[in-house]
Amino acid sequence: MVEQFLGKWTLHSSENFEDYMKALGVNLALRKMGIAAKPDLVVSVNDSGVITVKSQSTFKNIDVTFKLDEEFDETTADGRKTKTVFTLDNGKLVQLQKWDGKETTIERAVQGGQLIATCTMGDVVSTRTYNKAA
Repeated sequence: MVEQFLGKWTLHSSENFEDYMKALGVNLALRKMGIAAKPDLVVSVNDSGVITVKSQSTFKNIDVTFKLDEEFDETTADGRKTKTVFTLDNGKLVQLQKWDGKETTIERAVQGGQLIATCTMGDVVSTRTYNKAA
């Protein structure tokens, strides 16, 4: 079911991302770097069903490796230590991160040949749109 997500995706647009990072508690310097970064996402899966999502930018590269529906410890790009689980829900790849009594979700969906990442923290929502790389 994750086949539609596989491949390389390049950030095309980002809406409300600074407010989302602020809601997460990201400091000003890291927010400025986060806004300036134009990451590529590379999604792959191996024969054992282990999925890897790589976020690659000039500032930082982050690899997240997981199996669906299995909670794991994640250190986010901004340094948060979270308990994270990825699930598939109605064709969306949903990432739930929990830390310090807080939680955020990142829902990824492929629509019209684009990968749409909807990041939600409380009532703050950011939408990041990626185009499939050639």
